[in-house]
Amino acid sequence: MYFTLRVYGILINDAKQVLVSDEYIRGNYFTKFPGGGLEVGEGTRDCLKREFKEEMNLAVEVGDHIYTTDFYQQSAFNAEHQIIAIYYFVKALETITVPLRNKPFDFDEAQLKIYNEVQQIETVRFIDWDDFSADTVTLPIDKIVATMIQTQK
Repeated sequence: MYFTLRVYGILINDAKQVLVSDEYIRGNYFTKFPGGGLEVGEGTRDCLKREFKEEMNLAVEVGDHIYTTDFYQQSAFNAEHQIIAIYYFVKALETITVPLRNKPFDFDEAQLKIYNEVQQIETVRFIDWDDFSADTVTLPIDKIVATMIQTQK
């Protein structure tokens, strides 16, 4: 058994909207919170800063810890891996410059062309607080966190 450590950021803007990432990975669609895998020699907060910079060219401040997985979750991509996910609130330190979509999985033509090479594409969008729920996100751990942040705010 191997462990995969993932770190995710919950970004809620001033308009009370939650940032999500729509991803098409190996033929499957996922709506999840932005973030990614912890690299060797990296702390969880540094990982999250790196992931936001890589995926959105966005500097973020990592805030309060929200949740760390406290149950067994098998990886959707490798049956030999157990997922441990860590969630933090994040705050954008600059204006978001990547395209923000208005509907789920609204990939542009350039993204779709590179999919065959990389087997993964993603785009981001905000969901209004009143439309946000655990049903908005795909991954089991994200659903728990979505419910948690709804009861906190």
